[in-house]
Amino acid sequence: MEALDLARWQFGITTVYHFIFVPLTIGLSPLVAIMQTIWVRTQNETWLKLTKFFGKLLLINFAIGVATGIVQEFQFGMNWSEYSRFVGDVFGAPLAMEALAAFFVESTFLGLWIFGWDKLPKKIHLACIWAVALATNLSAFFILAANSWMQHPVGAEFNVETGRAEMTDIWAVLTNNTLLAAFPHTITAAFLTAGTFVAGIAAWWMVRLVRKGQAEKARTVYRPAVQMGVVTMLIAGVGLAISGHAQGQLMFEQQPTKMAAAEALCVTEEGASFSLLAVGDLTNNCEGVTHYLQIPGLLSFLANNDFSSELRGVNDLQQEYTERYGDGATDVNYIPDLTVTYWSFRLMIGFALGSAALALAALWMTRKGKVPGNKWLGRLAIWAIPTPFLASAFGWIFTEMGRQPWVVAPNPSGIDQIRLLTERGVSEVVSPTEVIISMVLFTLLYGVLAVVWFRLMKRYAVEGVADKEKDVSPDNPDNKPDPNDPASADRPLSFAY
Repeated sequence: MEALDLARWQFGITTVYHFIFVPLTIGLSPLVAIMQTIWVRTQNETWLKLTKFFGKLLLINFAIGVATGIVQEFQFGMNWSEYSRFVGDVFGAPLAMEALAAFFVESTFLGLWIFGWDKLPKKIHLACIWAVALATNLSAFFILAANSWMQHPVGAEFNVETGRAEMTDIWAVLTNNTLLAAFPHTITAAFLTAGTFVAGIAAWWMVRLVRKGQAEKARTVYRPAVQMGVVTMLIAGVGLAISGHAQGQLMFEQQPTKMAAAEALCVTEEGASFSLLAVGDLTNNCEGVTHYLQIPGLLSFLANNDFSSELRGVNDLQQEYTERYGDGATDVNYIPDLTVTYWSFRLMIGFALGSAALALAALWMTRKGKVPGNKWLGRLAIWAIPTPFLASAFGWIFTEMGRQPWVVAPNPSGIDQIRLLTERGVSEVVSPTEVIISMVLFTLLYGVLAVVWFRLMKRYAVEGVADKEKDVSPDNPDNKPDPNDPASADRPLSFAY
C-alpha cells in the first residue's frame, strides 16, 4: 500500500475511535448539570446521588476522549503536511479558538467541579459544571467550524503566489451555513447518545432492583433517571430528524455526488426513491445496480422537499466534475466509494432506531408511576446503549467518505482554486513504512485504552448509585465537610465513595 492509503486508514481509525467518546461527553455534561441543578433547587438527595454516579462515568469518558483526541492534531502536521500547508491559515484558526476559548475553560472548571465538592459553596460549585457543559458544546462548535470549511470553503481566497488558501473573513467561517446545519445535528446526536446511556443504565438497575424485591428504591432512585433519559432521547430524536433533513438539502446543493452516492444513484432520475437494499456492482463504475424495498420519491424529498424533483446520478456528475475541475486530467474519479456511502448512510439511520426502541418501551412501561421488572426491558436497555455510538460513527464515516476524493471540497458557488484532492494533501516525505509503524502502534495503544475504558465504565455502572451521601444535607447548604467525620479527612474526592 502507498503512504496515501495508509495515512487515510490511520486517520480514519483514530478519528472513529476518538469519536466514540465525544458524543457522550457533549451530551452527558449538560445532563449531569441538570441533575445537580435539580438537587440544588429541591434538596432531594436522589438527584445528588445521580449527579455523582453519572458524573463519575462522565469523568472516565472525558479523560479517555482527551487522550485520544491529541493524536488528531499531530497527524495534520505529520501525515498530512501538504494539506496543512494549503489550509493552515484558515483551518488552524477555529482549532486555536477551540483550545483557547473552550477546552481550557472546560478542563479548568471540570477540575474545580471534581475537587470542589467539599470546598466551594453549592451554587458556585453548580456553576462549575454548567461552565463545563457550555464549554464542551462550544468546543464542538469550533471543531465543526473547521470541518464544515472543508465541506464548504467560505471566507477565504486563494493566494496565487503562495499557493495557499488565506482567510479573509473569520465571521463567514463561523457562520458557514454548512456549520449551522452540522452543529445542531451533531449536538442532538450527542444528546441522543447521552439520553440512551442514562436511560439504559438506569433501566437496567430499575429492573434488577424490582426483581430483587427492592421496588421502592427502584422507584425513588432509578425511575427518575429513566424518565430524564427518555425525555432527552425523544427531544433529541426530533431535533436529529429536523437537522438531518436540513443537512440533506445543503448536501444536495453543495456536494451532489454525496447525495447521489447515499442512494448509489447511477443515472439522473426524477422522483428518486430511497431504497433499503441495493444489489449489483457498487464499485465506482456504478453499473447494473438494482434497488429493492424502495420508498418512491423520498430521496428527492430529502434533497429539496419535492418528491418529483430531479437528482443527478454519479455517472453524470463524474462527467460534469471532470469538465469543471479536471484541469486537463481525465483520470480522476470524482465518485465516492459507493459501497461505503450507501451502507454507512443506512447503518447510521438503522442504529439510531435502537434508541427509539428503548425510548418507546421505557416510556410505555413507566407510565402512571409504574416500575417495571420485565427482564426483556433490562436486556433491551443494555443492548440499546451502544446503538447511538454506532449511529454517530457511521454518520461521520458517511460524511467524510462521501466527500471523497476531496479533502477540501470545492464550493459550487465559486471560491476559485480553493479545493484540494485528498491525494495531494498527504505528506511527501513520509514513507509507507513510517505510516504503518505508527498506525500499528496507535491501534494497539487504542486497543488497550478501549479495554481500560470499558472495564472502568462497566465497573462503576455495575456498582450503581451510592446508598448514602455523608457530605451534603439540608443542614449543610454550603457543602462543607464535617470535621467530626473521620472519613472526610482522608477522602480527596467525593466520587471515591
